[in-house]
Amino acid sequence: MKRENQSSVSKFLLLGLPIQPKQQGVFFTLFLGVYLTTVLGNLLIILLIRLDPRLHTPMYFFLSHLALTDISFSTVTIPKMLINMQTQDQSIPYAGCITQMYFFLFFTGLDDFLLTSMAYDRYMAICHPLHYSTIMGQGLCTLLVTVSWILSCANALCHTLLLTRLMKRENQSSMSEFLLLGLPIRPEQQGGFFALFLGMYLTTVLGNLLIILLIRLDVRLHTAMYFFLSHLALTDISFSSVTVPKMLINMQTQDQSIPYAGCITQMYFFIFFTGLDDFLLTSMAYDRYVAICHPLHYSTIMGQGLCTLLVTVSWILSCTNALCHTLLLTRLSFCADHTIPHFFCDLGALLKLSCSDTSLNELVIFTAGVAVIVLPLVCILISYGRIGATILKVPSAKGICKALSTCGSHLSVVSLYYGTIIGLYIFPSSSTSRDKITIASVMYTVVAPLLNPFIYSLRNRDMTGALERLLHRAKVLSQ
Repeated sequence: MKRENQSSVSKFLLLGLPIQPKQQGVFFTLFLGVYLTTVLGNLLIILLIRLDPRLHTPMYFFLSHLALTDISFSTVTIPKMLINMQTQDQSIPYAGCITQMYFFLFFTGLDDFLLTSMAYDRYMAICHPLHYSTIMGQGLCTLLVTVSWILSCANALCHTLLLTRLMKRENQSSMSEFLLLGLPIRPEQQGGFFALFLGMYLTTVLGNLLIILLIRLDVRLHTAMYFFLSHLALTDISFSSVTVPKMLINMQTQDQSIPYAGCITQMYFFIFFTGLDDFLLTSMAYDRYVAICHPLHYSTIMGQGLCTLLVTVSWILSCTNALCHTLLLTRLSFCADHTIPHFFCDLGALLKLSCSDTSLNELVIFTAGVAVIVLPLVCILISYGRIGATILKVPSAKGICKALSTCGSHLSVVSLYYGTIIGLYIFPSSSTSRDKITIASVMYTVVAPLLNPFIYSLRNRDMTGALERLLHRAKVLSQ
């Protein structure tokens, strides 16, 4: 399926506003003033809400996110329009056009969902005032915002992927599906491995759901550490769900095909949740650094504002990174061979099937890999290096044991997770066999999310105490 006579669109022309040339200066000044007022006004809202503890309520929590969304929404279109008015250059590159459309749809949807959440908040405040503080807790507010981001991202991605498929020449043959070879196991072993991976997946989902439930229900766990942990648990569930269910279905049905759109979507969310995992692990390392190295200022530094900001930035950077790789991949042509020697649509495997020049993709992989994988890892190592230095300054058996217990578990998962990713994607070896690559991928896509509930939570005294209280409460209610 080689696309030999493909002519690609390199840029588009934006006609801009229907105004006369002599009016350009006036309208430029007008829209520049409107844009600056929008940015500064919404930044002022965010600043006031973050600094004034009396505004730390659900209503203003949603309002701060709406203000951030409005800044981003305006920034997607107005700066480009102003540049075009000044330079008289109406062109926009293909990638820039698609990216602009994606973020326009994304922030449009996010605006809609946030306004809906604010309407629900006002409904609860007026119609159920006695139960307002109980219902509109931090857990529900965070959940509503997170779901808004996820749904907006999914909606924008769907439209973007469909559009990139339409923007092709009619004489271009398209790749309709790929074949996933799956795990390197013999047919008689399929049943045993299916049961094994199904058990691991269910344990991952249930274990991480239990973490989220305990953190949401127990007010003693409403701290920065467990805030990040709840987001990490949600990410681990999503991360495993991107690849494992499809692998299990293929093992049962013996149907190894996956549609082109399904493959691209799976790759997008795989990259997205990989990056999100990286950033959340980095945020947790920073949280531990502040807790041990600056204990007196911990509650001041790791406030709700900073925690929410770190999670929001993590989502934005992960989304941007995944979108960049996805858009670049959709521009490539694929050869007749459409067999992927993997159990999911891996970016590296897809690039090897392409007949196009993939040098730009490889450059972006290396650059983004440094920004999304290497830099967070360096930050984690620096954080734990500072923790170690702080503990050794005032050595005590109890302090050292506590630090080793906390840092050792985290570093073991970081080593497992980052080690395999860096080995596969940053410094790949040409001699690495397909089996070794697949096994390494299983380690960080299946095993790491499975171990996280045990390492971070179920062996933690706060979490086990919360679990005991939950079971006791359930037992009392059942009697």
